[in-house]
Amino acid sequence: MVARQQTGGTAQTFRRQQDSQYASVSNETNYNSERFEPGLPSTNAKRLAKGLGWFSLALGTTELLAPKFIARISGVPERRAGMIRWIGLCEIASGVSIFAQKNTAGALWSRVAGDALNLTSLGIACTSPDAKRGRITFATANVLALTALDMIAARQLSGGKTGVHANASCIVNRDPDEVYSFWRDFRNLPRFMDHLVSVDELAEGRSHWVAKGPAGMTVEWDAMIVADDPGRVITWRSLENSDVDNAGAVRFEPAPGGRGTIIKVNIQYNPPGGVVGATVAKLFGEEPNQQLEDDMRRFKQVMEVGEVVVSDATINGTGYFDQRPAQPLDQGRRIQE
Repeated sequence: MVARQQTGGTAQTFRRQQDSQYASVSNETNYNSERFEPGLPSTNAKRLAKGLGWFSLALGTTELLAPKFIARISGVPERRAGMIRWIGLCEIASGVSIFAQKNTAGALWSRVAGDALNLTSLGIACTSPDAKRGRITFATANVLALTALDMIAARQLSGGKTGVHANASCIVNRDPDEVYSFWRDFRNLPRFMDHLVSVDELAEGRSHWVAKGPAGMTVEWDAMIVADDPGRVITWRSLENSDVDNAGAVRFEPAPGGRGTIIKVNIQYNPPGGVVGATVAKLFGEEPNQQLEDDMRRFKQVMEVGEVVVSDATINGTGYFDQRPAQPLDQGRRIQE
């Protein structure tokens, strides 16, 4: 099943950012310079954010201390008091984040993700035989109104910044030409990028990508190479009407003293479900920078050992063991960008 992209009106802005970003990479400007400078948030958005923060603290405290009262006024069966307490804790955490974090927009997008979970919970509660559907409908309308306010404030405070950005680097004990050749064959990418299912090379610098999506689905897109400087830089981006608007750049630099190659990777994408989808993914542990760092560890192992060495099994929420690559001293983190 293929999940379709829901980026709406942000697609053109996203592509303008891609063009600007990867043109600068191909021209060998500062690879890690700030590329997405948000505008100054309006005073009204700041005030709205603070108001939403106080609302989160008040509502969360009430849900935590009086869950049965909240259940009665919202029409939800009182046996769901435990779930209401958990939602209350999330509300309190969101309120604290709004006041504590310098990046208020991130906290507000977390509220949007929480709103989505609240709507899901109300929908499930509505199926209960003893649910009071009239009150649940009223509660749902209120949550939808709050969601709209959260999104308005988050968008204004984001200053037009869209998509998810991740970067990572590492040192591989191979020469730049060899590392470049391996990466340039995009069919090799699924060997170390865990989220990719397959990449097929097409004609004229184009390729077809299949990746793992949310809820067991897959997402697909065609991409084209934007810049290709053998042994130094490769940049690519998705074509129009792709499931996921995305772009990537990888740079290869000789390590000091001839000790291999420094690889710097920068990836940008609009996830299925937009920023809300990205926030939900972070809540469940799929943080983009951590994912890319793990991919780079696997890349280092494939290049130096010929396969991925697996260790440090971690238990995920489903009860299965999720194998992560072995983690030697991470020289990449010490690289001065």
